Amino acid sequence: MITEFTVTAGEQPKRLDIFLANHQRDISRSALQRLIELGRIRINEQTVRASQKIKPGDKITMDVPKPEPLALKGEAIPLEVLFEDASLLVLNKPSGIVVHPAPGNWTGTLVNALLHHFETSGGTVSAIGGKERPGLVHRLDKETSGVMVIAKTDQAHRHLAAQFKEHTITRVYEALIWGVPKKGHGVIELAIGRDTKERKKISTRTTSPRESATEYKVDQRYGKVAAHVLLYPRTGRTHQLRVHLTSLGHPILGDPTYGGRKVCAIEEIEIPRVMLHARTLGFTHPTTGERQEFTRPFPADMEAVSQAFEQIRSAKIAKEP
Repeated sequence: MITEFTVTAGEQPKRLDIFLANHQRDISRSALQRLIELGRIRINEQTVRASQKIKPGDKITMDVPKPEPLALKGEAIPLEVLFEDASLLVLNKPSGIVVHPAPGNWTGTLVNALLHHFETSGGTVSAIGGKERPGLVHRLDKETSGVMVIAKTDQAHRHLAAQFKEHTITRVYEALIWGVPKKGHGVIELAIGRDTKERKKISTRTTSPRESATEYKVDQRYGKVAAHVLLYPRTGRTHQLRVHLTSLGHPILGDPTYGGRKVCAIEEIEIPRVMLHARTLGFTHPTTGERQEFTRPFPADMEAVSQAFEQIRSAKIAKEP
């Protein structure tokens, strides 16, 4: 479908993608950026970048294609569903599963599991995220476990995405970290982005820094060896919690990317994966307007590691004179 309109007088100069996101509520900003990259959105019949500044009098042409059927296949992968209705689904993601298909992981993902779930239950799923990310409003890293919300309709997707953007979502994570912070409570603030030398890492060594902030609170100390912390992200950058805790000098246990080998085996305790869990997720339901909150405690593997550290701590205390 082709849509044309002209930028009106008095409109302040701003990026094309931002301008369109404010005027085309039915399409997410990321989807608009993809359309711009494909040349389906033009200014004065010219192909431009998403960062192109608009000005009064510019003629914008949008050629939005009809949604294509999903090419991905559903797979019978078990899901721990915490809540589901016609608008959304809330689940507890296990560690070890990739959220969406990508090179090297075209099958066995959470999306494949969701497609099978909706195929067998007769439900729908939002297509705003594209063919590879249907229903995904946010994501968790492969090794991170915890609560996620999935949009089943485009209206629910837009409503939930707006809450994430406006930081009105309640999010609480918990992690087991190397060592113990000197301060029991604090806020970590850093401008981070894709690392200039190691493209798979996020760091302060970047050409595209974005402000990020995480509040942390030490919940339990295991002597001087490790600690259990609660994390309250105020922004949602890629790898934010992992980078922030490393900057504090206390990387997450089991995270060799940011903590090195030292955090993968401590006191003869083998750490099976990155010890990070999305404990609580709260939001306003896009249809009912009610505030909902879902919490899942430590998974078994993190509980086993924490108990092992507690036993070591107790044994050391018992030996003290």
